[in-house]
Amino acid sequence: MSAAADLLIDARWVIPIAPGGHVLERHAVVVTNGRIADLLPTIEARKSYSPKHSISLESHVLMPGLVNLHTHAAMTLMRGLADDLPLMEWLNQHIWPAEAKHVTPEFVYDGTLLACAEMLKGGITCFNDMYFYPEETARAAIEAGMRAMVGMICIEFPTRYAADAQDYLRKGLATRDRYLSEPLLSFCLAPHAPYTVSDRSLEQILTYANELDLPIHIHLHETEDEIKESLTRFGMRPVERLRRLGLICPNLIAVHAVHLDSAEIDLLAHHGASVAHCPSSNLKLASGIAPLARFVERGLNTGLGTDGTASNNRLDVFEEMRLAALLAKAESNQASSVPAQSALHMATLGGARALGLADKIGSIERGKLADLCAVDLSNIALTPVYHPASHLVYAAGRNDVSHVWVEGRMRVDQGRLVDIDEERLRANARAWQLRVAEQA
Repeated sequence: MSAAADLLIDARWVIPIAPGGHVLERHAVVVTNGRIADLLPTIEARKSYSPKHSISLESHVLMPGLVNLHTHAAMTLMRGLADDLPLMEWLNQHIWPAEAKHVTPEFVYDGTLLACAEMLKGGITCFNDMYFYPEETARAAIEAGMRAMVGMICIEFPTRYAADAQDYLRKGLATRDRYLSEPLLSFCLAPHAPYTVSDRSLEQILTYANELDLPIHIHLHETEDEIKESLTRFGMRPVERLRRLGLICPNLIAVHAVHLDSAEIDLLAHHGASVAHCPSSNLKLASGIAPLARFVERGLNTGLGTDGTASNNRLDVFEEMRLAALLAKAESNQASSVPAQSALHMATLGGARALGLADKIGSIERGKLADLCAVDLSNIALTPVYHPASHLVYAAGRNDVSHVWVEGRMRVDQGRLVDIDEERLRANARAWQLRVAEQA
């Protein structure tokens, strides 16, 4: 007698990510109560299960949903506002002044919902955010039906959101308490960067991280100027400063990490820290090219992030996979560096591991949550298909994403968003554009 199930998805190929290097042909994923109940050959699945719903994907790859390990989602409303500028000029003269004028709870909610729509259509099922008004980020993610790790931002200077570091932390923790029971939400501590957060605040953040078992999400070694400033102010490089404060630990997510020397890479790897590699943002802001091949060689867990759309200008993890793999080959002078399966691991299980969610998402394994993405490889530009994993990294793109599920619930169907009004999002974005442009 066949077993009951909520959903059965059979696909031409399934790439489970774990175990690594496997590509399964003509397999099916069975989903019950939002979790993966089984992964087995399609013929056996049809005999063994009686699902309420089933879908056949004859020309598709089924894979885990992508994880965007670093973004500022609400900044979709600043996409293209101040392009082609170096980081500190971009921040000090354009982004921070614009944020001071425009960032309100409404701005963050509208911008985050727009970002969720973009990410879901590109196969991203989970994002790790750092921005003001995290309660609005949480609210938007819930409405979109998307998994999010909401950053409790901390910075020393005042904004509309908070008066000082203590106020940021107090409000962030209150948001966490309010949404703690939401199944799609997790929380992390998000000190902006070593150059904007004091030792006292960093020590307090570490205490909270240890007590609550939360990740620490921080920009680190993004530019050479950041390192020079730290040497002048503190007499040491930022990584060393964090080491002395105790923040080099398994909970650490070091964002960008472009300018790490060999000893620093070994230090992060030894302590079980993770890196959020953001190749597009690093290139656009001329921050540099991170030594990704050495991260892999040293066993430093790495995930992929887009950064915000003000510095990328797209929330596209397919593009980050391709750039990460290609740049690693050029930087290391080794064509074998960061092969396709490694890039896929970074975009899925590597990101999940950094967030402390590797037991729940990031791979297609029995018992894990059914956060899934289907990519249609029937496009003429993707023909023929010799190696599906290679195609996902080097040939396919987010426009080839056909279906997305979060906890077994369909969020994208045949490339169209489910339960999100795209015209409403466009109208809101146009309204914000007029406001921002008028005062720019």
